Amino acid sequence: MYELKVEGMSCGHCVSTVTKSVQAVDAAAKVDVDLATQKVRVNSSAKLDDIKSAIVEAGYPVLESSAA
Repeated sequence: MYELKVEGMSCGHCVSTVTKSVQAVDAAAKVDVDLATQKVRVNSSAKLDDIKSAIVEAGYPVLESSAA
């Protein structure tokens, strides 16, 4: 489980884009986006760096991240 602080998300389209970018790395990943706190929780077996890279490539800066 990873928790990331992702900047720039403001709508359902943003949620969809971030979710799809993570699932492109790991199709089985479970993604929970909270727009109010700008946090993304990811349950995945993929590497944290790969997930962060996918989100950044989708156009959303990752400010913080941690593995739980």
